[in-house]
Amino acid sequence: MSEDTAPVLTIDGPSGAGKGAVSARVADALGWRVLDSGAVYRAVALAALDRDIAAEQREALIELSRDLPLEFRPGRDGIDVLLDGEPVGDRLRTEPVSVMASKVAAIPEVREALLDLQRGCRRAPGLVADGRDMGTVVFPDAPVKVFLEASVEERARRRYNQLKEKGEPVILARLFRDMQERDRRDRERSVAPTVPASDAIVIDSTVMGLDEVVATILERVRRCLDLPPERT
Repeated sequence: MSEDTAPVLTIDGPSGAGKGAVSARVADALGWRVLDSGAVYRAVALAALDRDIAAEQREALIELSRDLPLEFRPGRDGIDVLLDGEPVGDRLRTEPVSVMASKVAAIPEVREALLDLQRGCRRAPGLVADGRDMGTVVFPDAPVKVFLEASVEERARRRYNQLKEKGEPVILARLFRDMQERDRRDRERSVAPTVPASDAIVIDSTVMGLDEVVATILERVRRCLDLPPERT
């Protein structure tokens, strides 16, 4: 099986919908590779913050994304992300990086520069690609596409609990406002807005547990790709 023909499951949706946890579980069940495309944009954002590059410095951000010293390696808990040869771990998940990543992702030239990096992750036996435009732009030929959503109130609450568990100072009302603004930017950007692909199944995870969402997606994959039950 060539890289171009390896099956891809895309899981798109807004921040906080649970894409990361769902993608990891589904990839593990299928024995497939996993791509956290959000980590790619977060890495650009982190590199920019480390280099004191502001969101308004478009040319500097475009240049940075074209020569991003980013590497993914298998790790004990999934995928380790290395930037400049050093593991970045939880630094990618801080709120300043999240906000900067949303602004960086709205720059068309940055998105174009990062396409090859993401498409290069398509390898046998298959790939679960998690992001905002995986099914609409990066892998439009994916045989199975999911758009995972949840109410902004629920997504803000989830993010609040995650940050509190890490001991980070956080205000729920501010998280809610930031998430609303991030959603607006992602939906309204001129290139690759965060919208469901025309052939995607839309799953609202607001009142669904992780196991239920994973089971729903695995059943969809099994039926679409005619996989035997024991593979899922």
